[in-house]
Amino acid sequence: MKIRLICVGRLSLSFIRDGAAEYRKRLQRYLPVEIIELKEEKSGGKTLPDTIRSREGRAILDQVRRPGRLWALDEKGQQTDSAGLARLIEQEMTAGSRYLNVVIGGAWGLSAEVTGSADRVLSLSRLTFTHQMARLIALEQLYRGLTIIRNEPYHNA
Repeated sequence: MKIRLICVGRLSLSFIRDGAAEYRKRLQRYLPVEIIELKEEKSGGKTLPDTIRSREGRAILDQVRRPGRLWALDEKGQQTDSAGLARLIEQEMTAGSRYLNVVIGGAWGLSAEVTGSADRVLSLSRLTFTHQMARLIALEQLYRGLTIIRNEPYHNA
């Protein structure tokens, strides 16, 4: 299985870029990882958030690879703990999914079209994170999940 992290926006903060690069490197010991960065729509002027979400949503869905699964990270999604996330990843691996497409929206979140197309909608937390922070957290949690699956000592629970 290949993990495809589809993200709206670039990482502009160096400490987040460094952390994301570190966890991507760690993840690649287990599975191939591809990060797709999509252009963030400008919110200036009279552009409404729904219009921005819709445009970004179409770009996201254009990047989803099949056969595979689509996980949308959204604040209204299902919450789980790290062990639960590991079980979900393992289910995808044993089901033979070729791609695990994990989506992180932009500053205005994800369109209903994206969340409606998702096989699973997950929340990283009840807290609100910037989309840049969400990318770093998602990469770390995917890595943590794979170490749990392999019974490696990274996760101390």
